[in-house]
Amino acid sequence: MSRIPEKEFDFVIIGSGLGGLACAYILADEGYSVCVLEKNTQLGGNLQVFSRDKNIFDTGVHYIGGLDKGQMQYQFFKYFGLIGKIKLKKMDENGYDVIRFKDGKEYRHGQGYDKFKANLYADFPDEKQAIDTFCDKVQQICLQFPLYNLDAELNADYFSDQDFRSVNAYKYIASLTNNVRLQNVLAGSNPLYAGVRDKTPFYVHALILNSYIISAYKLVDGGSQIANVISHNIRQRGGELFKRKNVVGAHYHDDGTIKEVVLESGETVRGKNFISNVHPAVNIDLFGETKFLNAYKKRIRNLENTISSFTLHLSFHKDTFEYLNYNIYQFNRDDVWAGIDYDKETWPEGFFACTPASSKSDKYADSMSIMTYMDFSETEQWKNTHNTIAHNENRGEEYEQFKREKSERVLQAVEKVFPDIRSKIKNMYSSTPLTFRDYIGNYDGSMYGILKDNNDPLRTFINPKTKIPNLYLTGQNLIFHGILGVSIGAFVTCFNFVDRNKIIEKVKA
Repeated sequence: MSRIPEKEFDFVIIGSGLGGLACAYILADEGYSVCVLEKNTQLGGNLQVFSRDKNIFDTGVHYIGGLDKGQMQYQFFKYFGLIGKIKLKKMDENGYDVIRFKDGKEYRHGQGYDKFKANLYADFPDEKQAIDTFCDKVQQICLQFPLYNLDAELNADYFSDQDFRSVNAYKYIASLTNNVRLQNVLAGSNPLYAGVRDKTPFYVHALILNSYIISAYKLVDGGSQIANVISHNIRQRGGELFKRKNVVGAHYHDDGTIKEVVLESGETVRGKNFISNVHPAVNIDLFGETKFLNAYKKRIRNLENTISSFTLHLSFHKDTFEYLNYNIYQFNRDDVWAGIDYDKETWPEGFFACTPASSKSDKYADSMSIMTYMDFSETEQWKNTHNTIAHNENRGEEYEQFKREKSERVLQAVEKVFPDIRSKIKNMYSSTPLTFRDYIGNYDGSMYGILKDNNDPLRTFINPKTKIPNLYLTGQNLIFHGILGVSIGAFVTCFNFVDRNKIIEKVKA
């Protein structure tokens, strides 16, 4: 078998999602030789975009929080060399997210805690104490995560402290007020993590919501610019990145460490250390069942993943649909947690909608993306098909008809918010849980990886170290998902090899 290239790297990184790219940058910047292997034709994982009708559609990243100067994501992006190299647009400060219900009433999440509270005070004048307590608790929870606050100190309880991790998001919010509508508004952005009523911890809600309250931005012309800029910066530091290189196995030294990974092509890549950015369950199959303890295999394979989604992408006729500098969370039931357990007859029971920011126009939108929950079981009959640019396979007419029917139902739901939208549509495109599965590389198209469970927090904890001495994990399953969570997770992984205090000082500088 041949090798690409004929050298041994200090680090071989599997998967070029943000977690893999961030690890590659950190390690390359510290002088290590780094190689990134990506199975797709495009780098970036959930940062990938696609183009239709000369418009760019994001597949996973629709807005980012914490990007005002000096805030945590700004500092991470500055460290990665992104600030000044990517195009950003600040979202509506009076309401970056609009929580909307079937009765047509809308509630705006404002940027900055003063605006966030003021909007809620106006809508719920008798609930000031509940609103204040909620905001205080969110900020208090965020202080429990050192790296979230650019603090290098990882105390002993960082991963295992159960007190705040066992607090349920739904129950905590419900304990603050008897006003059900306010409960729903406070939890209205829970599709950001596919929240489950009796399982999602409050800390997940707090970490994600806080990052957007302090500032919210869209990426102009798509999220792939993040992957492109970081990849360029990795190459500048001597790192090497390869696309269409699908890792399917590994060869081992006698001491049980990995010697090299094997690609689908039969080529091999040697390394001293290996970092995997793929789902932990996939890693077991990738690196061999015998290399992991039975208890670990059983736990990982039995962990519940977050639900997947059906996404409808609309391309508009030129200058017909006005750009929305905010997102819409539409709920057709007075229960923002109910969408996970949807009824196929009444699907979709809600949706997330956004118009991507484009450099072509500030007034008009080129397109709109609408996401709604869809369980993988709905696409079960086509599960043995795989369709990506690198491995193109037609799933058949029955699948295409399935997508057309689902697209029409989503569009009908959107028309209730925008009655004249159909006349402005040039073309429609859609993706299903199978699309997520094939491009991201998990088994069921899960949007956000492993579901965090407040009932048993340690069970869903993923250690970056594995029983294979030179294999480490990174990505959305480590700390929490999203741009910020994955960035933090990359540093946690790399702290096994670099001086954490030195790196965090670089980030803060």
